[in-house]
Amino acid sequence: MTVEILKIKDLRKIYGVGETQVNALNGIDLTVKRGEFVAIVGSSGSGKTTFLNMVGGLDVPTSGEIIVDQKKIQELSDDELTVFRRRKIGFIFQQYNLIQMLSVWENIVLPLKLDGRKVDEEYVLQITQILGLNEKLDFIPSRLSGGQQQRVAIARALATKPALVLADEPTGNLDSKTSQDVMGLLKITSSKFNQTIIMITHNEEIAQLADRILRIEDGKIITR
Repeated sequence: MTVEILKIKDLRKIYGVGETQVNALNGIDLTVKRGEFVAIVGSSGSGKTTFLNMVGGLDVPTSGEIIVDQKKIQELSDDELTVFRRRKIGFIFQQYNLIQMLSVWENIVLPLKLDGRKVDEEYVLQITQILGLNEKLDFIPSRLSGGQQQRVAIARALATKPALVLADEPTGNLDSKTSQDVMGLLKITSSKFNQTIIMITHNEEIAQLADRILRIEDGKIITR
């Protein structure tokens, strides 16, 4: 049976009031199944990042429903949402957000340590092997290239075995060849670990590597 990892109903986000009011999200309905790799494209200001922030629990919708792994996240308290995010959602940002004083390994397992969870070392080493990081685990991030640092960020996002990985322009700071390499690795990890990934990108070529492409314009999904 195919499991729905994400279900969104009539999602809306309004900023400002009166003449300054902006409808950032304007009634989005979406279902994403376990193991799907979904790319979201759209022009600047179309609502892509707002959408990702809502799904990740980083911002609060004006109205609508977001269900991640059968949990209505808008009904969670701030503390509950913090724990839920840490356990169920992995984030990959354009800025790698690595801690420079920690080694690659320590960066990867940090979310697990913060949550007081035991590290599944065999699983994490499997991820780092696929991502080509096993020779770099003792390095600090400043010794790595941009592409290698993004691989660390991917490994960190996958290490917690999240229900959902959200990637915000993950290749935005990388050259075209490295971007293709990173995207290939994302696709491999999605397939191998049946990992659900939602990625926003402005790069149509990069988006083609996903299983499904959604286009957002004016806060609405216009293609599925």
